[in-house]
Amino acid sequence: MYEPNLVEDWQEYDEHAGLRVRVHRLERAEPPRGRDDAAEGLTYFRLRVTVENRGERSFGVHLEDGQIDVRLGVDGESAFIDWRNSQFIEGFDVYPLRRATAVLYAAGPETALGQVDVQIQLRVDEEWAGRRMWVGGVGLHEGAAGATAGAGRDSLARQVSNFLRDQAEEGTA
Repeated sequence: MYEPNLVEDWQEYDEHAGLRVRVHRLERAEPPRGRDDAAEGLTYFRLRVTVENRGERSFGVHLEDGQIDVRLGVDGESAFIDWRNSQFIEGFDVYPLRRATAVLYAAGPETALGQVDVQIQLRVDEEWAGRRMWVGGVGLHEGAAGATAGAGRDSLARQVSNFLRDQAEEGTA
């Protein structure tokens, strides 16, 4: 059974040896150029997507608007993406042992930020790589002790795994 990655996990691409991606640093943050009027009443957050090349050749990488989808809450409502404040990876050659990072600013209702799903479809050397998904939540890793963050991460992983298992069992009946 396919299970999504947790925020902070690396995902390797088998079709592009040495290339891996991760969604990380999911946190509340105000955009650097000011709030968009369309985000009135919503809470802003930021996430980073890093593409790393651990292979032996360079890859031309594209991660632009339309290749990142962010969904919030239990109903999977679409987040508001602030394209003006976000920074993408547009046709960048990632050489061996190098990284490129995109920074995405998004917003949503405060009550829905505890569950964030991020789906990415990377374009590598003008070919589309498979879609990958990461799950997490804004504020999930906040806490006074490191053990609190680890417990939250394990809890979220268990919830996602149980949900997917239940869905698979319903589909087989």
